[in-house]
Amino acid sequence: MKTKLLLFGLLLLSITGFTQELALARKDGKFGYITKAGEWHIKPQFKTAKNFSEDLAEATSNGDLWGYINRKGEWVIQPQFNKTKAFNSGLAIVLKDKEWIYINTKGEQTLTNVSTDKLYDFSEGYAVIKSGDKIGFINTKGDVVITPKFTKAFDFVNGYSKVLENDKWGLVDPTGKYLVKTEYDGVSNFYNGNIVANKGETYGLIINGEFKPVSGANKIWDFSNNPDYTYAKKGEKVGFINKKGEWIIEPSFDKARAFKNGLAPVSNEKLWGYINLKGELIVPMQYRDAETFSDDGLAPVKTKKLWGFINKKGELVIPENYVITAGGFASLFSKNPEKGFIDGLARVKEKKSWMYIDTQGNTLKNMTFENLELFK
Repeated sequence: MKTKLLLFGLLLLSITGFTQELALARKDGKFGYITKAGEWHIKPQFKTAKNFSEDLAEATSNGDLWGYINRKGEWVIQPQFNKTKAFNSGLAIVLKDKEWIYINTKGEQTLTNVSTDKLYDFSEGYAVIKSGDKIGFINTKGDVVITPKFTKAFDFVNGYSKVLENDKWGLVDPTGKYLVKTEYDGVSNFYNGNIVANKGETYGLIINGEFKPVSGANKIWDFSNNPDYTYAKKGEKVGFINKKGEWIIEPSFDKARAFKNGLAPVSNEKLWGYINLKGELIVPMQYRDAETFSDDGLAPVKTKKLWGFINKKGELVIPENYVITAGGFASLFSKNPEKGFIDGLARVKEKKSWMYIDTQGNTLKNMTFENLELFK
């Protein structure tokens, strides 16, 4: 038994080390990567670099050509491309000699026989192909899994793609089977088992394959931030519904954001505060802006130009000295870029320097950077 436990522990340690989260940072004009302990895991040495994806990161050295490094900072694919994109599903799109091609993690060109008007990134093992004005999907072997027949199609998210067919939206799985038939004027992605849809001006949820209108709703946000509740609009006011499509907090706010850690930011007359699931105002409306609470029990708030952090009692525990707006490669394309604390650390900017702070407001290892990304 001790031997098995030891082997399990070594395996866990190996896995943990392999998946260590790193944050891209720029210091003295060079890019490197730090750990959550505030140590340089890969010292600043690259002219330009991007976040890791599937244990490889795009980078340039002294020239203008791009290649890929591993988590040790070693060149796995030497700089040779004019442009590169992140790896997904073991494949990446690169521009070489004025031609966009797919490569594998060894840098070898692959999927040369794909019939498509344009190359698209892979997501969850599948990529869009386009033939004329119709869209389908291939797998990582280049096999056509869905013959081009859609007018529009988006990347697979949580196992399903949002597709447009005959001017109506639906959701399909990688075999082309419909989770939601293409009969809606709008449909959300599949988040936490929930789907938002609308038929004309009637908005509701798709529950067990059936469309259930939400009484009076003229807009419903998706469930990507919370599996049980989301916010919805009736007339000019916003309230909250549950995953059954029932109003749990009647619309009475100008704006709202998702419930997290039991509280949600809401706004009236351009001032923000926080309510609980009963709709009771727990933190008074006094902020110019407010974000959701993190698992650490802190939320970013702003009364003037800069941001600080409050606890769930509404007490300002970290002064409003910071910029928190996401400002890097990943943030530009992330659906919901995190702006608060994640696992005890928050990325902030003070004056011209980026840094991570802990829940006490202390700067991680007193390190500051010219650019800084979220941990990946």
